[in-house]
Amino acid sequence: MKVNKIMALQLMLSMTLVLGMASCSKKSSSSASRATGWDVNSINGTAQNVSNKKQQAGPGLVFVEGGTFTMGKVQDDVMHDWNNTPTQQHVQSFYMDETEVTNMMYLEYLEWLKKVFPPTEENYKHIYEGASPDTLVWRNRLGYNETMTNNYLRHPAYANYPVVGVNWIQAVEFSKWRTNRVNEAILEKNRYLKKGAKTNDVSAESNFNTETYLIAPTSTFGGNEEIVLKEGKKVKRAKKGETAEEPKNVYAQRSSGIILPEYRLPTEAEWEYAAAADVGQREYNIYKGQKKYPWSGDYTRSAKRATRGDQLANFKQGNGDYGGIAGWSDDGADITNEVKKYPANDFGLYDMAGNVAEWVADVYRPLIDNEANDFNYFRGNLYAKNKIGKDGKVEIVTKETIKYDTLSNGKIVARNFPGDIAQVPVDEQETYLRQNFSTSDNINYRDGDKQSTKYYDFGGSGEETAAEKAKQAMYNSPKHNVTTDSLGNMVRKYDKSSKRTTLVNDNVRVYKGGSWRDRAYWLDPAQRRYFPQDMATDYIGFRCAMSRVGPKSEKRKSPRN
Repeated sequence: MKVNKIMALQLMLSMTLVLGMASCSKKSSSSASRATGWDVNSINGTAQNVSNKKQQAGPGLVFVEGGTFTMGKVQDDVMHDWNNTPTQQHVQSFYMDETEVTNMMYLEYLEWLKKVFPPTEENYKHIYEGASPDTLVWRNRLGYNETMTNNYLRHPAYANYPVVGVNWIQAVEFSKWRTNRVNEAILEKNRYLKKGAKTNDVSAESNFNTETYLIAPTSTFGGNEEIVLKEGKKVKRAKKGETAEEPKNVYAQRSSGIILPEYRLPTEAEWEYAAAADVGQREYNIYKGQKKYPWSGDYTRSAKRATRGDQLANFKQGNGDYGGIAGWSDDGADITNEVKKYPANDFGLYDMAGNVAEWVADVYRPLIDNEANDFNYFRGNLYAKNKIGKDGKVEIVTKETIKYDTLSNGKIVARNFPGDIAQVPVDEQETYLRQNFSTSDNINYRDGDKQSTKYYDFGGSGEETAAEKAKQAMYNSPKHNVTTDSLGNMVRKYDKSSKRTTLVNDNVRVYKGGSWRDRAYWLDPAQRRYFPQDMATDYIGFRCAMSRVGPKSEKRKSPRN
Protein backbone atom coordinates (compact mmCIF):
# COMPACT_ATOMS: atom_id res chain seq x y z
CA MET A 1 0.00 0.00 0.00
CA LYS A 2 2.82 2.33 0.96
CA VAL A 3 4.67 1.49 -2.26
CA ASN A 4 1.56 2.33 -4.30
CA LYS A 5 1.32 5.74 -2.61
CA ILE A 6 4.96 6.47 -3.35
CA MET A 7 4.50 5.48 -7.00
CA ALA A 8 1.39 7.68 -7.25
CA LEU A 9 3.28 10.66 -5.83
CA GLN A 10 6.16 10.07 -8.25
CA LEU A 11 3.68 9.92 -11.16
CA MET A 12 2.00 13.17 -10.10
CA LEU A 13 5.41 14.84 -9.72
CA SER A 14 6.44 13.68 -13.19
CA MET A 15 3.23 14.97 -14.75
CA THR A 16 3.70 18.32 -12.97
CA LEU A 17 7.25 18.59 -14.33
CA VAL A 18 6.12 17.69 -17.85
CA LEU A 19 3.28 20.20 -17.79
CA GLY A 20 5.61 22.84 -16.35
CA MET A 21 8.18 22.21 -19.06
CA ALA A 22 5.48 22.36 -21.74
CA SER A 23 4.23 25.61 -20.30
CA CYS A 24 7.73 27.07 -20.22
CA SER A 25 8.37 25.82 -23.72
CA LYS A 26 5.15 27.43 -24.93
CA LYS A 27 6.00 30.67 -23.17
CA SER A 28 9.54 30.79 -24.46
CA SER A 29 8.52 30.01 -28.03
CA SER A 30 5.84 32.70 -28.29
CA SER A 31 8.26 34.88 -30.22
CA ALA A 32 9.82 32.06 -32.22
CA SER A 33 9.68 32.39 -35.99
CA ARG A 34 7.40 29.89 -37.76
CA ALA A 35 9.90 30.00 -40.63
CA THR A 36 13.22 29.47 -38.85
CA GLY A 37 12.48 28.91 -35.17
CA TRP A 38 14.66 31.89 -34.28
CA ASP A 39 13.62 34.33 -31.57
CA VAL A 40 12.53 37.19 -33.83
CA ASN A 41 12.16 39.57 -30.89
CA SER A 42 15.92 39.85 -30.67
CA ILE A 43 17.23 39.48 -34.22
CA ASN A 44 20.62 41.18 -34.46
CA GLY A 45 20.09 42.42 -30.93
CA THR A 46 17.26 44.72 -32.05
CA ALA A 47 13.77 44.38 -30.63
CA GLN A 48 11.19 43.46 -33.24
CA ASN A 49 7.44 43.79 -32.89
CA VAL A 50 5.77 40.57 -33.98
CA SER A 51 2.57 40.84 -32.00
CA ASN A 52 -0.65 40.97 -33.99
CA LYS A 53 -1.67 44.50 -33.09
CA LYS A 54 -5.09 45.81 -33.95
CA GLN A 55 -5.30 49.20 -35.64
CA GLN A 56 -6.65 51.89 -33.36
CA ALA A 57 -9.15 54.38 -34.74
CA GLY A 58 -7.71 57.86 -35.02
CA PRO A 59 -9.32 60.82 -33.23
CA GLY A 60 -12.78 61.62 -34.57
CA LEU A 61 -13.09 58.45 -36.67
CA VAL A 62 -15.60 55.61 -36.61
CA PHE A 63 -15.20 52.18 -38.18
CA VAL A 64 -16.96 51.43 -41.48
CA GLU A 65 -16.91 47.73 -42.34
CA GLY A 66 -16.43 47.27 -46.07
CA GLY A 67 -18.53 45.22 -48.45
CA THR A 68 -20.34 45.20 -51.76
CA PHE A 69 -23.01 47.69 -52.77
CA THR A 70 -24.77 49.16 -55.78
CA MET A 71 -22.99 52.42 -56.52
CA GLY A 72 -25.12 54.87 -58.45
CA LYS A 73 -28.74 55.90 -58.60
CA VAL A 74 -31.36 53.19 -59.06
CA GLN A 75 -34.37 55.48 -58.71
CA ASP A 76 -35.87 57.13 -61.79
CA ASP A 77 -33.41 59.71 -63.14
CA VAL A 78 -35.89 62.55 -63.46
CA MET A 79 -33.15 65.06 -64.20
CA HIS A 80 -31.65 62.83 -66.93
CA ASP A 81 -28.13 63.41 -65.64
CA TRP A 82 -26.93 60.01 -66.85
CA ASN A 83 -23.83 60.37 -64.70
CA ASN A 84 -24.67 57.94 -61.92
CA THR A 85 -25.57 54.73 -63.72
CA PRO A 86 -25.69 51.91 -61.14
CA THR A 87 -22.69 49.59 -60.95
CA GLN A 88 -21.70 46.88 -58.49
CA GLN A 89 -18.66 47.85 -56.43
CA HIS A 90 -16.73 46.54 -53.44
CA VAL A 91 -15.15 48.79 -50.84
CA GLN A 92 -12.55 47.74 -48.27
CA SER A 93 -13.12 48.51 -44.62
CA PHE A 94 -12.03 52.00 -43.58
CA TYR A 95 -12.53 54.69 -40.96
CA MET A 96 -14.44 57.92 -41.47
CA ASP A 97 -14.99 61.13 -39.55
CA GLU A 98 -18.08 60.92 -37.36
CA THR A 99 -18.98 64.48 -38.41
CA GLU A 100 -17.94 67.01 -40.97
CA VAL A 101 -14.79 68.99 -40.15
CA THR A 102 -15.94 71.91 -38.03
CA ASN A 103 -14.85 75.53 -37.77
CA MET A 104 -13.15 74.74 -34.45
CA MET A 105 -11.14 71.91 -35.99
CA TYR A 106 -10.07 74.05 -38.94
CA LEU A 107 -9.14 77.00 -36.72
CA GLU A 108 -6.81 74.71 -34.78
CA TYR A 109 -5.06 74.08 -38.10
CA LEU A 110 -4.84 77.80 -38.91
CA GLU A 111 -3.47 78.70 -35.48
CA TRP A 112 -0.80 76.03 -35.80
CA LEU A 113 0.24 77.39 -39.20
CA LYS A 114 0.40 80.92 -37.88
CA LYS A 115 2.59 79.84 -34.96
CA VAL A 116 4.98 77.64 -36.93
CA PHE A 117 5.08 79.66 -40.16
CA PRO A 118 4.68 83.32 -39.14
CA PRO A 119 3.07 85.32 -41.98
CA THR A 120 5.43 88.19 -41.15
CA GLU A 121 8.39 86.22 -42.53
CA GLU A 122 8.98 86.55 -46.26
CA ASN A 123 9.39 82.81 -46.93
CA TYR A 124 6.14 81.96 -45.19
CA LYS A 125 3.89 84.91 -46.00
CA HIS A 126 1.59 82.89 -48.31
CA ILE A 127 1.11 79.81 -46.11
CA TYR A 128 -1.48 81.09 -43.62
CA GLU A 129 -3.44 83.08 -46.21
CA GLY A 130 -3.37 80.18 -48.66
CA ALA A 131 -4.92 77.84 -46.08
CA SER A 132 -7.59 80.28 -44.85
CA PRO A 133 -11.18 79.64 -45.97
CA ASP A 134 -12.78 82.12 -48.34
CA THR A 135 -15.27 83.91 -46.08
CA LEU A 136 -16.60 85.95 -49.01
CA VAL A 137 -18.48 82.89 -50.30
CA TRP A 138 -21.43 84.05 -48.18
CA ARG A 139 -21.95 87.23 -50.18
CA ASN A 140 -24.82 87.47 -52.62
CA ARG A 141 -25.59 90.23 -55.10
CA LEU A 142 -29.19 90.47 -53.89
CA GLY A 143 -28.87 89.29 -50.32
CA TYR A 144 -27.53 90.64 -47.03
CA ASN A 145 -25.20 87.98 -45.63
CA GLU A 146 -22.42 90.09 -44.08
CA THR A 147 -23.17 88.56 -40.68
CA MET A 148 -21.92 85.16 -41.90
CA THR A 149 -19.06 86.76 -43.83
CA ASN A 150 -17.74 88.35 -40.65
CA ASN A 151 -18.67 85.76 -38.03
CA TYR A 152 -19.26 82.27 -39.40
CA LEU A 153 -15.66 81.02 -39.30
CA ARG A 154 -14.48 82.52 -36.00
CA HIS A 155 -17.43 83.33 -33.73
CA PRO A 156 -17.76 80.71 -30.95
CA ALA A 157 -21.48 80.40 -31.70
CA TYR A 158 -20.47 78.66 -34.95
CA ALA A 159 -17.58 76.64 -33.48
CA ASN A 160 -19.26 73.26 -34.03
CA TYR A 161 -20.73 74.13 -37.41
CA PRO A 162 -19.13 72.59 -40.52
CA VAL A 163 -16.39 74.68 -42.09
CA VAL A 164 -17.21 76.05 -45.56
CA GLY A 165 -15.34 78.25 -48.01
CA VAL A 166 -12.66 75.55 -48.23
CA ASN A 167 -11.64 74.37 -51.68
CA TRP A 168 -10.59 70.80 -52.48
CA ILE A 169 -6.86 71.58 -52.36
CA GLN A 170 -7.18 73.15 -48.92
CA ALA A 171 -9.12 70.12 -47.66
CA VAL A 172 -6.32 67.82 -48.86
CA GLU A 173 -3.67 69.93 -47.13
CA PHE A 174 -5.66 69.94 -43.89
CA SER A 175 -5.79 66.14 -44.04
CA LYS A 176 -2.00 65.95 -44.40
CA TRP A 177 -1.52 68.28 -41.44
CA ARG A 178 -3.92 66.23 -39.34
CA THR A 179 -2.00 63.03 -40.13
CA ASN A 180 1.24 64.50 -38.87
CA ARG A 181 -0.23 66.01 -35.72
CA VAL A 182 -2.00 62.77 -34.73
CA ASN A 183 1.09 60.60 -35.28
CA GLU A 184 3.26 63.17 -33.52
CA ALA A 185 1.02 62.89 -30.45
CA ILE A 186 1.08 59.07 -30.62
CA LEU A 187 4.88 59.00 -30.73
CA GLU A 188 5.12 61.39 -27.80
CA LYS A 189 2.66 59.28 -25.80
CA ASN A 190 4.76 56.17 -26.47
CA ARG A 191 7.96 58.04 -25.53
CA TYR A 192 9.53 58.10 -28.96
CA LEU A 193 9.46 61.90 -28.75
CA LYS A 194 10.33 64.06 -25.79
CA LYS A 195 7.32 64.98 -23.71
CA GLY A 196 5.95 68.35 -24.79
CA ALA A 197 7.91 68.37 -28.04
CA LYS A 198 4.84 68.77 -30.23
CA THR A 199 3.96 72.07 -28.59
CA ASN A 200 7.18 73.47 -27.13
CA ASP A 201 9.87 72.50 -29.62
CA VAL A 202 8.09 72.83 -32.96
CA SER A 203 9.25 75.47 -35.43
CA ALA A 204 9.43 75.89 -39.18
CA GLU A 205 12.91 74.36 -39.24
CA SER A 206 11.93 71.43 -36.99
CA ASN A 207 8.55 70.49 -38.39
CA PHE A 208 7.42 66.89 -37.84
CA ASN A 209 6.38 64.81 -40.85
CA THR A 210 5.28 61.19 -40.52
CA GLU A 211 6.96 59.90 -43.68
CA THR A 212 10.18 61.76 -42.89
CA TYR A 213 10.24 60.19 -39.44
CA LEU A 214 9.76 56.70 -40.86
CA ILE A 215 12.43 57.03 -43.55
CA ALA A 216 14.92 59.45 -41.95
CA PRO A 217 14.03 59.87 -38.25
CA THR A 218 17.16 61.90 -37.54
CA SER A 219 15.88 64.56 -39.96
CA THR A 220 12.75 65.27 -37.91
CA PHE A 221 12.84 68.17 -35.46
CA GLY A 222 15.98 69.30 -37.23
CA GLY A 223 17.81 66.13 -36.23
CA ASN A 224 17.65 67.01 -32.52
CA GLU A 225 18.39 63.71 -30.73
CA GLU A 226 17.19 65.19 -27.46
CA ILE A 227 13.69 65.28 -28.94
CA VAL A 228 13.67 62.24 -31.24
CA LEU A 229 14.25 59.35 -28.85
CA LYS A 230 15.24 55.74 -29.44
CA GLU A 231 14.24 54.12 -26.19
CA GLY A 232 10.52 54.06 -26.70
CA LYS A 233 8.45 53.15 -23.63
CA LYS A 234 10.08 53.10 -20.23
CA VAL A 235 11.67 49.85 -19.11
CA LYS A 236 9.24 47.91 -16.98
CA ARG A 237 10.38 47.10 -13.47
CA ALA A 238 11.05 43.42 -12.98
CA LYS A 239 8.61 41.55 -10.82
CA LYS A 240 9.82 38.85 -8.49
CA GLY A 241 11.10 35.93 -10.53
CA GLU A 242 11.06 37.88 -13.84
CA THR A 243 13.70 39.74 -15.79
CA ALA A 244 13.34 43.42 -16.63
CA GLU A 245 12.25 44.43 -20.12
CA GLU A 246 15.21 45.53 -22.18
CA PRO A 247 15.23 49.01 -23.77
CA LYS A 248 14.10 48.99 -27.39
CA ASN A 249 16.93 51.25 -28.55
CA VAL A 250 15.18 51.81 -31.90
CA TYR A 251 13.03 54.46 -33.49
CA ALA A 252 9.36 53.68 -34.06
CA GLN A 253 8.69 51.97 -37.39
CA ARG A 254 5.67 50.77 -39.31
CA SER A 255 6.33 47.39 -37.72
CA SER A 256 5.80 49.02 -34.32
CA GLY A 257 2.09 49.08 -35.10
CA ILE A 258 1.43 52.43 -33.46
CA ILE A 259 1.77 54.80 -36.41
CA LEU A 260 -1.56 55.38 -38.14
CA PRO A 261 -2.14 55.55 -41.91
CA GLU A 262 -2.79 58.97 -43.35
CA TYR A 263 -5.95 61.01 -42.94
CA ARG A 264 -7.29 61.77 -46.42
CA LEU A 265 -10.46 62.64 -48.29
CA PRO A 266 -12.70 59.60 -48.83
CA THR A 267 -13.07 58.27 -52.34
CA GLU A 268 -16.44 58.69 -54.00
CA ALA A 269 -17.13 54.97 -53.61
CA GLU A 270 -16.25 55.06 -49.90
CA TRP A 271 -18.37 58.13 -49.26
CA GLU A 272 -21.42 56.75 -51.05
CA TYR A 273 -21.06 53.36 -49.36
CA ALA A 274 -20.75 54.98 -45.93
CA ALA A 275 -23.69 57.32 -46.54
CA ALA A 276 -26.04 54.59 -47.76
CA ALA A 277 -25.17 52.45 -44.69
CA ASP A 278 -26.79 49.28 -46.01
CA VAL A 279 -25.27 47.51 -43.00
CA GLY A 280 -28.44 48.30 -41.06
CA GLN A 281 -30.67 46.61 -43.63
CA ARG A 282 -31.06 42.97 -44.48
CA GLU A 283 -33.83 42.95 -47.09
CA TYR A 284 -32.85 41.75 -50.55
CA ASN A 285 -34.17 44.87 -52.28
CA ILE A 286 -31.96 47.00 -50.04
CA TYR A 287 -28.91 44.94 -51.00
CA LYS A 288 -29.74 45.64 -54.65
CA GLY A 289 -29.54 49.36 -53.97
CA GLN A 290 -33.10 50.49 -53.40
CA LYS A 291 -32.32 52.60 -50.33
CA LYS A 292 -33.10 56.23 -51.09
CA TYR A 293 -31.58 58.09 -48.12
CA PRO A 294 -28.95 57.44 -45.43
CA TRP A 295 -31.89 56.47 -43.22
CA SER A 296 -34.58 53.86 -43.89
CA GLY A 297 -37.72 54.84 -45.72
CA ASP A 298 -38.75 56.99 -48.66
CA TYR A 299 -39.42 60.18 -46.70
CA THR A 300 -37.33 62.92 -45.10
CA ARG A 301 -39.40 63.00 -41.87
CA SER A 302 -39.08 60.73 -38.85
CA ALA A 303 -41.72 58.03 -38.39
CA LYS A 304 -40.74 57.26 -34.78
CA ARG A 305 -43.42 58.05 -32.21
CA ALA A 306 -41.23 60.35 -30.08
CA THR A 307 -39.97 62.40 -33.03
CA ARG A 308 -42.71 61.85 -35.60
CA GLY A 309 -42.74 64.54 -38.26
CA ASP A 310 -39.25 65.89 -37.49
CA GLN A 311 -36.99 66.40 -40.48
CA LEU A 312 -34.02 64.02 -40.55
CA ALA A 313 -31.64 66.40 -42.36
CA ASN A 314 -30.95 70.07 -43.00
CA PHE A 315 -32.01 70.97 -46.55
CA LYS A 316 -34.05 73.47 -48.52
CA GLN A 317 -37.77 72.72 -48.16
CA GLY A 318 -38.93 74.81 -51.13
CA ASN A 319 -38.72 78.22 -52.75
CA GLY A 320 -37.87 80.70 -50.02
CA ASP A 321 -38.13 77.99 -47.35
CA TYR A 322 -34.80 77.07 -45.73
CA GLY A 323 -36.09 76.07 -42.29
CA GLY A 324 -39.83 76.44 -41.94
CA ILE A 325 -42.18 78.79 -40.17
CA ALA A 326 -40.90 80.43 -36.99
CA GLY A 327 -41.98 78.38 -34.00
CA TRP A 328 -42.80 75.46 -36.28
CA SER A 329 -39.36 74.96 -37.74
CA ASP A 330 -39.06 71.97 -40.06
CA ASP A 331 -35.33 71.24 -39.66
CA GLY A 332 -34.11 73.73 -37.04
CA ALA A 333 -31.72 75.62 -39.32
CA ASP A 334 -31.78 78.30 -41.97
CA ILE A 335 -28.15 78.03 -43.06
CA THR A 336 -25.87 75.23 -41.87
CA ASN A 337 -26.50 73.63 -38.48
CA GLU A 338 -24.33 72.38 -35.64
CA VAL A 339 -23.03 68.87 -36.26
CA LYS A 340 -24.82 65.95 -34.56
CA LYS A 341 -28.17 67.77 -34.57
CA TYR A 342 -29.76 65.05 -36.68
CA PRO A 343 -29.75 61.26 -36.15
CA ALA A 344 -26.69 59.29 -37.26
CA ASN A 345 -26.98 56.58 -39.91
CA ASP A 346 -26.36 52.90 -39.19
CA PHE A 347 -22.57 53.35 -39.34
CA GLY A 348 -22.78 56.10 -36.70
CA LEU A 349 -22.04 58.90 -39.18
CA TYR A 350 -23.80 62.23 -38.88
CA ASP A 351 -25.03 64.56 -41.62
CA MET A 352 -24.31 62.26 -44.56
CA ALA A 353 -27.30 64.01 -46.13
CA GLY A 354 -27.89 67.74 -45.83
CA ASN A 355 -26.12 70.44 -43.80
CA VAL A 356 -23.20 70.77 -46.24
CA ALA A 357 -22.24 68.79 -49.31
CA GLU A 358 -18.78 67.25 -49.08
CA TRP A 359 -15.63 67.03 -51.19
CA VAL A 360 -14.41 63.56 -52.12
CA ALA A 361 -11.05 62.61 -53.60
CA ASP A 362 -12.12 61.68 -57.14
CA VAL A 363 -11.62 63.61 -60.35
CA TYR A 364 -15.04 63.88 -61.99
CA ARG A 365 -15.97 61.86 -65.04
CA PRO A 366 -19.53 61.22 -66.24
CA LEU A 367 -19.18 57.46 -65.97
CA ILE A 368 -17.83 55.08 -63.34
CA ASP A 369 -15.70 52.57 -65.26
CA ASN A 370 -16.50 49.40 -63.33
CA GLU A 371 -15.31 47.28 -66.25
CA ALA A 372 -11.78 48.51 -65.54
CA ASN A 373 -12.08 48.13 -61.79
CA ASP A 374 -14.80 47.18 -59.32
CA PHE A 375 -12.63 47.13 -56.17
CA ASN A 376 -11.91 50.36 -54.24
CA TYR A 377 -12.80 52.39 -57.33
CA PHE A 378 -11.02 55.77 -57.56
CA ARG A 379 -10.04 58.12 -60.37
CA GLY A 380 -7.19 60.49 -59.65
CA ASN A 381 -4.08 58.46 -58.83
CA LEU A 382 -0.84 60.47 -59.15
CA TYR A 383 1.99 58.15 -58.17
CA ALA A 384 5.13 59.78 -56.78
CA LYS A 385 8.32 58.69 -55.08
CA ASN A 386 10.83 60.23 -52.70
CA LYS A 387 13.42 62.46 -54.32
CA ILE A 388 16.95 61.16 -53.75
CA GLY A 389 19.84 63.61 -53.67
CA LYS A 390 23.36 63.18 -55.03
CA ASP A 391 24.48 61.87 -51.64
CA GLY A 392 22.03 58.98 -51.94
CA LYS A 393 19.78 60.31 -49.17
CA VAL A 394 16.23 61.58 -49.41
CA GLU A 395 15.92 65.32 -49.95
CA ILE A 396 14.17 67.17 -47.17
CA VAL A 397 12.23 70.34 -47.98
CA THR A 398 13.69 73.50 -46.44
CA LYS A 399 12.22 76.98 -46.14
CA GLU A 400 14.06 77.91 -49.33
CA THR A 401 12.57 74.99 -51.30
CA ILE A 402 8.90 75.24 -50.27
CA LYS A 403 6.71 74.69 -53.30
CA TYR A 404 3.88 77.16 -53.92
CA ASP A 405 1.12 76.81 -56.51
CA THR A 406 -0.78 79.75 -57.97
CA LEU A 407 -4.35 78.64 -58.56
CA SER A 408 -6.49 79.76 -61.48
CA ASN A 409 -8.25 82.29 -59.24
CA GLY A 410 -4.93 83.79 -58.14
CA LYS A 411 -4.80 82.22 -54.68
CA ILE A 412 -1.29 81.08 -53.66
CA VAL A 413 -1.11 77.86 -51.63
CA ALA A 414 1.80 75.89 -50.21
CA ARG A 415 2.00 72.27 -51.34
CA ASN A 416 4.82 71.15 -49.04
CA PHE A 417 6.53 72.37 -45.89
CA PRO A 418 9.99 72.28 -44.30
CA GLY A 419 10.58 68.81 -42.90
CA ASP A 420 8.62 67.06 -45.68
CA ILE A 421 10.33 64.68 -48.09
CA ALA A 422 10.52 66.15 -51.60
CA GLN A 423 8.45 64.15 -54.11
CA VAL A 424 8.91 63.49 -57.83
CA PRO A 425 6.71 61.53 -60.27
CA VAL A 426 7.53 57.87 -60.75
CA ASP A 427 9.48 57.11 -63.92
CA GLU A 428 10.36 54.14 -66.13
CA GLN A 429 12.31 52.59 -63.30
CA GLU A 430 9.00 51.85 -61.54
CA THR A 431 6.70 51.41 -64.54
CA TYR A 432 8.79 49.32 -66.94
CA LEU A 433 7.03 46.08 -67.96
CA ARG A 434 4.30 46.59 -65.39
CA GLN A 435 0.75 45.58 -66.21
CA ASN A 436 -1.04 47.38 -63.38
CA PHE A 437 0.11 50.93 -64.22
CA SER A 438 2.39 52.55 -66.80
CA THR A 439 2.49 56.26 -65.90
CA SER A 440 2.62 58.41 -62.79
CA ASP A 441 -0.49 60.38 -63.80
CA ASN A 442 -3.53 58.10 -64.12
CA ILE A 443 -6.31 60.69 -64.08
CA ASN A 444 -7.09 60.17 -67.78
CA TYR A 445 -6.81 56.39 -67.81
CA ARG A 446 -9.35 54.97 -70.30
CA ASP A 447 -11.08 58.33 -70.47
CA GLY A 448 -10.02 61.70 -71.78
CA ASP A 449 -6.55 60.84 -73.08
CA LYS A 450 -5.59 60.85 -76.75
CA GLN A 451 -5.85 57.10 -77.13
CA SER A 452 -9.45 57.05 -75.95
CA THR A 453 -10.79 59.59 -78.43
CA LYS A 454 -12.05 58.44 -81.80
CA TYR A 455 -9.99 61.13 -83.55
CA TYR A 456 -6.66 59.80 -82.32
CA ASP A 457 -4.32 58.77 -85.12
CA PHE A 458 -2.02 56.03 -83.83
CA GLY A 459 0.07 56.27 -87.00
CA GLY A 460 0.19 60.05 -87.12
CA SER A 461 3.31 61.93 -88.02
CA GLY A 462 3.10 64.21 -85.00
CA GLU A 463 2.56 67.23 -87.28
CA GLU A 464 -1.21 67.54 -86.78
CA THR A 465 -2.89 70.89 -87.37
CA ALA A 466 -4.35 72.93 -84.55
CA ALA A 467 -7.84 71.84 -85.57
CA GLU A 468 -6.83 68.18 -85.48
CA LYS A 469 -5.24 68.63 -82.06
CA ALA A 470 -8.39 70.34 -80.82
CA LYS A 471 -10.43 67.33 -81.92
CA GLN A 472 -8.19 65.06 -79.92
CA ALA A 473 -9.11 66.86 -76.69
CA MET A 474 -12.01 64.85 -75.30
CA TYR A 475 -12.85 67.48 -72.70
CA ASN A 476 -12.75 70.87 -74.38
CA SER A 477 -12.99 72.96 -71.22
CA PRO A 478 -11.93 76.58 -70.58
CA LYS A 479 -8.23 77.04 -69.87
CA HIS A 480 -7.70 79.95 -67.50
CA ASN A 481 -4.11 80.79 -66.64
CA VAL A 482 -2.45 82.82 -63.90
CA THR A 483 1.24 83.71 -64.06
CA THR A 484 3.60 86.32 -62.68
CA ASP A 485 5.70 88.75 -64.67
CA SER A 486 9.35 89.67 -64.13
CA LEU A 487 8.35 92.15 -61.41
CA GLY A 488 6.33 89.60 -59.52
CA ASN A 489 2.98 91.08 -60.54
CA MET A 490 0.13 88.65 -61.16
CA VAL A 491 -1.05 88.28 -64.76
CA ARG A 492 -4.50 86.74 -65.18
CA LYS A 493 -5.56 85.28 -68.51
CA TYR A 494 -9.25 84.44 -68.63
CA ASP A 495 -10.35 82.05 -71.37
CA LYS A 496 -13.18 83.81 -73.23
CA SER A 497 -13.36 81.35 -76.10
CA SER A 498 -16.87 80.62 -77.39
CA LYS A 499 -15.79 77.19 -78.63
CA ARG A 500 -15.62 75.52 -75.22
CA THR A 501 -18.15 72.72 -74.86
CA THR A 502 -17.75 71.51 -71.27
CA LEU A 503 -16.52 72.45 -67.81
CA VAL A 504 -15.14 68.94 -67.20
CA ASN A 505 -11.36 68.72 -67.02
CA ASP A 506 -8.69 67.13 -64.85
CA ASN A 507 -9.08 69.81 -62.19
CA VAL A 508 -12.73 69.31 -61.28
CA ARG A 509 -13.57 67.12 -58.31
CA VAL A 510 -16.67 65.26 -57.24
CA TYR A 511 -18.71 66.46 -54.30
CA LYS A 512 -21.46 64.39 -52.72
CA GLY A 513 -24.53 64.82 -50.57
CA GLY A 514 -27.16 67.51 -50.37
CA SER A 515 -26.66 70.76 -48.46
CA TRP A 516 -28.69 73.44 -46.72
CA ARG A 517 -29.09 75.07 -50.16
CA ASP A 518 -30.35 71.90 -51.90
CA ARG A 519 -33.77 70.29 -52.31
CA ALA A 520 -34.43 66.76 -51.06
CA TYR A 521 -33.59 65.37 -54.51
CA TRP A 522 -29.87 65.81 -53.74
CA LEU A 523 -30.01 63.97 -50.39
CA ASP A 524 -29.72 60.62 -52.18
CA PRO A 525 -26.17 59.30 -51.52
CA ALA A 526 -25.92 58.27 -55.18
CA GLN A 527 -26.18 61.84 -56.46
CA ARG A 528 -22.93 63.28 -57.75
CA ARG A 529 -21.88 66.73 -58.87
CA TYR A 530 -18.57 68.42 -59.65
CA PHE A 531 -16.84 71.71 -58.95
CA PRO A 532 -13.37 73.19 -59.72
CA GLN A 533 -10.87 71.99 -57.14
CA ASP A 534 -9.47 75.48 -56.52
CA MET A 535 -12.83 77.15 -55.87
CA ALA A 536 -15.01 77.20 -52.75
CA THR A 537 -18.65 77.76 -51.85
CA ASP A 538 -20.84 78.34 -48.80
CA TYR A 539 -22.39 74.88 -49.09
CA ILE A 540 -19.44 72.49 -49.60
CA GLY A 541 -17.43 71.19 -46.64
CA PHE A 542 -15.58 67.92 -46.09
CA ARG A 543 -14.72 65.11 -43.72
CA CYS A 544 -11.68 62.85 -43.55
CA ALA A 545 -11.25 59.11 -43.95
CA MET A 546 -8.48 56.65 -43.07
CA SER A 547 -7.73 53.26 -44.61
CA ARG A 548 -8.11 50.15 -42.50
CA VAL A 549 -5.10 47.87 -42.15
CA GLY A 550 -5.61 44.30 -41.08
CA PRO A 551 -8.82 42.27 -41.03
CA LYS A 552 -11.99 43.42 -42.75
CA SER A 553 -14.18 42.94 -39.72
CA GLU A 554 -14.03 43.88 -36.05
CA LYS A 555 -15.15 40.33 -35.21
CA ARG A 556 -12.64 38.37 -33.18
CA LYS A 557 -13.11 35.11 -35.05
CA SER A 558 -13.73 34.43 -38.70
CA PRO A 559 -17.02 32.65 -39.52
CA ARG A 560 -16.87 28.89 -39.75
CA ASN A 561 -18.88 26.56 -41.92
